[in-house]
Amino acid sequence: MAAPATNKQPMVHVNGIDYRMPSRPVAVVCIDGGDPAYLRQYLNEGVIPHIARFMTQGFATVAEGTMPSFTCPNNMSIITGTPSARHGISGNYYLDTATGQPVVMTGPELLRGDSLITKFAEAGAKVVSITAKDKLRKQLGKGLDVSRGNVSFSSEFASKCSMAENGIDQVLDFVGAPQPDMYSMDLSLFVLDAGIKLLEQSHRDILYLSLTDYVQHKYAPEEDGARRFYQEIDKRFGRLAELGALVALTADHGMNDKSDADGNPNVIWLQDILDRKFGKGDAQVICPITDAFVAHHGALGGFVRVWCRGKATARQIIDEIHGIPGIAAALDRDTACATYDLPPDREGDVAVISTANVCIGASQADHDLSGLKGHRLRTHGGVTESLVPMILSEPLNDRYKLKAGASTLKSYQVFDFALNGAVQ
Repeated sequence: MAAPATNKQPMVHVNGIDYRMPSRPVAVVCIDGGDPAYLRQYLNEGVIPHIARFMTQGFATVAEGTMPSFTCPNNMSIITGTPSARHGISGNYYLDTATGQPVVMTGPELLRGDSLITKFAEAGAKVVSITAKDKLRKQLGKGLDVSRGNVSFSSEFASKCSMAENGIDQVLDFVGAPQPDMYSMDLSLFVLDAGIKLLEQSHRDILYLSLTDYVQHKYAPEEDGARRFYQEIDKRFGRLAELGALVALTADHGMNDKSDADGNPNVIWLQDILDRKFGKGDAQVICPITDAFVAHHGALGGFVRVWCRGKATARQIIDEIHGIPGIAAALDRDTACATYDLPPDREGDVAVISTANVCIGASQADHDLSGLKGHRLRTHGGVTESLVPMILSEPLNDRYKLKAGASTLKSYQVFDFALNGAVQ
């Protein structure tokens, strides 16, 4: 239950939860691929002083993310404050059983429930939603009126922003930076720099800033490329706090190395296995990590779905793949939905989850792994990548201290804790 309303802080009701209208700017940042291992590494090295200060003077824990541990379901959980079963986005990609065609799950019409960003804007707040990849933008700002001083855009399309579509134009000039490359840390840094500029320019009540995981896919915590990135984002978190914002940090998923001793991707080609057993096309494997940018992971992750398209049953498929080294679980639809709070109408007949060091693909012939040359495969999707940080720059009030200690928190509670739980 949320804190009681006051005359100075009216409440905004979103998807069954009452949130306080903030008395100061609140900046919620989703560090895409922000595995806790990166924070442990750099806290030990003493190179992220602002995050370290947040953790010691504010609040910090390790929370459970939404399964499967992919970008779209977790961002939508964060922005709705609900599990995937409620908001309906259970991957980046799913099979539309009505048409038999795979569908990218980024359309705002697929999102069930309301976006906190939009509901706060309707209540009179000035809101900002900036994403690295444009695939998230329309769902995060579903129904958002950008004609009333609100802003919603992606750094991917920063050079194409318009007042009518995004509530801002001439973004490159505004930020003072060139259009960032999709496969660079600059795509994420642009998100933070734009949020900082907007906060410097005028009052903003809520900022949601969602980064991309290119760096974490490419670099392990001990590598310089990741260290430089975390030092850069740490500086920007410090600047947000300096501007008076309450800063809340979380992640959509973690990241694990899934390569063998020789550096080759450690892959179970599940479609090929099922085709050999049941015949080609009898079962269809969908990799829900798939999006428009797969060079850094080859559409390989730790969670796939199988739909029965012929004679093979879910039980037969589970029996066939159970016990394959690297398979942590193979669950029928009902069990998967009950275990991981997933929407049944968008779940496969079988959900398959890998162990930490293994990933699962469809057919080997269908995956382009050329983008991985020279790098070990680091990716996500399974239970082993579902733990993420939750950090607030300010301490919790007494009520939320008790709430935090009562059970493991969910990452989608970050807005609840930032708006209702943090001392303001």
